[in-house]
Amino acid sequence: MITYGHFIGGARTEGTSGRFADAWEPMTGALRSKVALASRAEVRAAVENAAAAQPGWAAVNPQRRARVLMRFLELVAREMDSLAELLAREHGKTITDAAGDIQRGLEVIEFCIGAPHLLKGEYTVGAGPATDVYSLRQPLGVVAGITPFNFPAMIPLWKAGPALACGNAFVLKPSERDPGVPMRLAELFLEAGLPPGVFNVVNGDKEAVDALLDDPDVKAIGFVGSTPIAEYIYTRGCAAGKRVQCFGGAKNHMIVMPDADLDQTVDALIGAGYGSAGERCMAISVAVPVGEQTADRLMEKLIPRVETLKIGPSTDPAADYGPLVTRAHLDKVRSYIDVGLAEGAKLVVDGRGFTMQGYENGFYLGGCLFDRVTADMRIYKEEIFGPVLSVVRAHDYEEALRLPNEHEYGNGVAIFTRDGDAARDFAARVNVGMVGVNVPIPVPIAYYTFGGWKRSGFGDLNQHGPDAFRFYTKTKTVTSRWPSGVKEGAEFAIPLMR
Repeated sequence: MITYGHFIGGARTEGTSGRFADAWEPMTGALRSKVALASRAEVRAAVENAAAAQPGWAAVNPQRRARVLMRFLELVAREMDSLAELLAREHGKTITDAAGDIQRGLEVIEFCIGAPHLLKGEYTVGAGPATDVYSLRQPLGVVAGITPFNFPAMIPLWKAGPALACGNAFVLKPSERDPGVPMRLAELFLEAGLPPGVFNVVNGDKEAVDALLDDPDVKAIGFVGSTPIAEYIYTRGCAAGKRVQCFGGAKNHMIVMPDADLDQTVDALIGAGYGSAGERCMAISVAVPVGEQTADRLMEKLIPRVETLKIGPSTDPAADYGPLVTRAHLDKVRSYIDVGLAEGAKLVVDGRGFTMQGYENGFYLGGCLFDRVTADMRIYKEEIFGPVLSVVRAHDYEEALRLPNEHEYGNGVAIFTRDGDAARDFAARVNVGMVGVNVPIPVPIAYYTFGGWKRSGFGDLNQHGPDAFRFYTKTKTVTSRWPSGVKEGAEFAIPLMR
């Protein structure tokens, strides 16, 4: 049995609150660890350590800060296999998928190595008589990240990388369901040369979240999770005067045009809908074939692929996906299948009877596929976050476009077509933050920004890319005059640069 405490001031610390959460190994269903839930006092200790360490870290020039990130990349590469296995055992995703989770986080660290360039301000010589104007970006101070269970490496690195590169100190509150990788990343940052106290980890629940929201020394908070919690954190954080970015739920559509390459489309749907057991905020959970003939041809190819999905333990290299994260989440996803049937959707592939030989206590669910889903059904409206794909048949292109446009979520969307005009029109008109054209999971590369629209995102700035450097810094503008030979005199009107 593993017991996780916290990482404060450059060292692992035991929890002192007396409260613990159970964390399970999804592939076996066995209790794997006890996770300490931080008290307000423990959160405050992490923030105090961060506040004490931050000025010294901010004084390190951006190039030297980038060198720490470069060393961190080397250390994670050294331990990639062990980190991926740890992540897979705690989360349930396959080891290959776990390695991808880590790698997508490292790509943002790679982008952040460009901090010396990304933090440059602007300079205007001679803006007025003997007057120069310049701007500079300065760190906020102590910032925090509250991250979800489904990407326990990627999302913490998306938050921490830019924050640290900008000269801030960082407090991470990861999911208590799979805390092992975040704790190990903290140790690797320290080994890479990050000063003690600059990166802290507090495991916890709502008490820890509220403590971060209420702490006056925490200047900014980033969150990824469900929409109700995203809205709560955004509202409470903004009310406390903090800079806040929150990313919530999703219901990502894939529009399938009549001219689409259906073999390519089905490959995309299988991977995007069922990879990681559907526990991705960018998973495709709704397929929208345009026209009955397109729908019939799609289902003819899709059904046998769903029926033959290979589900296995996280350590099986041949598995398409592994178990869900907890028994409670498995039960929640299964309950949505019951809801869909009660609402009149046609369950053409039912994965509820799946069991994994030798792993009967694991949290497994076979692939499920609904046809004839309509926009008034709960299984269409709500995020299921499991290996469940709904097919909503659209009569024409305009109806297909209306579905993602009118949905409350606006995270990601895709269109599969061979018609460049249709693709261009779709990309311009769809009311969604991230768009894929013949790309099923349109997660932008690290030097672009990631963020959804509508109730998928709260805040003005997105994750990673240039937006992250804007989020984690404040801009100072200096107007400087050295009036050698300039006649002085009082001016009572607003100063003019002339």
